[in-house]
Amino acid sequence: MTQIPVYLFTGFLDAGKTRFIRETLEDPRYNDGTPTLLLICEEGEEEYDTSKMPHPVAIQTVEEPEELKPKLLERMVKSSRAQRVFVEYNGMWNSGDLFDALPEGWIVVQEFCFMDSTTIMTYNANMRNLVADKLQTAEMVIFNRLQPSADIMPYHKLVRGLSRRADIVYEDINGQVTTDTIEDPLPFDLNAPLVAIEDRDYAIWYRDLTEELQNYEGKTVQLKGRIILDERSDGSFFVFGRQMMTCCVDDIQFAGVVCLYPDAFSLKNGQWATVTAKIHIGSHEAYGRQGPILTVIDVENALPPEEEVASFY
Repeated sequence: MTQIPVYLFTGFLDAGKTRFIRETLEDPRYNDGTPTLLLICEEGEEEYDTSKMPHPVAIQTVEEPEELKPKLLERMVKSSRAQRVFVEYNGMWNSGDLFDALPEGWIVVQEFCFMDSTTIMTYNANMRNLVADKLQTAEMVIFNRLQPSADIMPYHKLVRGLSRRADIVYEDINGQVTTDTIEDPLPFDLNAPLVAIEDRDYAIWYRDLTEELQNYEGKTVQLKGRIILDERSDGSFFVFGRQMMTCCVDDIQFAGVVCLYPDAFSLKNGQWATVTAKIHIGSHEAYGRQGPILTVIDVENALPPEEEVASFY
């Protein structure tokens, strides 16, 4: 199977995607002759001039997200003989539409998200779900058009509320580029003998657990959640967690982990409980892959938290 590396550029209209892609493809150090397909999903004010590119680049456009289909993308690559794909993605489309349409063997190797600092907070206030959609998977977030003396903390918090892994870069109106170096300590002590997770910190804990799973091997944790008796359980485990909201009410979903407990059927489905358990990384049928496996040390009935739906603060 031929693998096609995909370089994904997201962000809203006029956020700087086109300029970055154009400068990259005009740079002979990067455009080294590798046959490239540039897939454009929105029309901005800036345009591409292929005559300034040291090697040919095939350009294709998609006007509606419904057009994104594996067979269409495969035809585009075949006709252009491309060995890599750049995607300038429409900020008003959900990223999942593209991910679902990628043919087998197409791998997103880098994802950049561009944000205009003068408009992003307005987008976030009015279209939070679309902003979160882009920030959750981005490897690098670039805030541009900042005033040299601008307070970067609001932009930092915007990203860190959704991702702890993304690199953050700031570019001011003079073209000065700086990298975010603000440290974000976790609200719990991961080195404590017992890692106690407060109710308000469940979302942060769950995100960090899934993003930095290796850091939790062998840790003993204590936290509150609901017990779910999975229909696949033979009584040796239950699923434990909480409903979690990433950005808005529409995206609330259950965020849980597998807990090994030999007397699971003695518990009440849906009950709130405080669980103390030791974490190991392993495979389980409830995941279908490797994930955190909690071996229960103690389980006690508990009252629901003040906010039953966990969220980032």
